[in-house]
Amino acid sequence: MVAYTQNELVSATELSKQFGEYISKVKTGMLKKIGILKNNKLNAIILSVNEYERMVMAMERLEELEKINELKPQKKPSIEKK
Repeated sequence: MVAYTQNELVSATELSKQFGEYISKVKTGMLKKIGILKNNKLNAIILSVNEYERMVMAMERLEELEKINELKPQKKPSIEKK
C-alpha cells in the first residue's frame, strides 16, 4: 500500500476550489502526488506528466521481463540416483 502525507490528501471539494494551485505543486515537484478524497475515501491520484511517464515505462519494462522469463526454458529438477 502506498503511504500519503497529510498534505498529499485533499478533498474533491477543496481540489475544485484550488485546482490550479494543486496542479502547480505537482508540476513543480512540491508534491509528488495528490490523493483525491471523496466521502473520505481515496478515489483518484494526480501525478506529474514526468512521474506518470516514468511509471508507464517501468511497467513496460516489467512486462518485457515477464515475457523473456516465459520464453526461457524451465530447469527441470535433477533426480539424484543412489
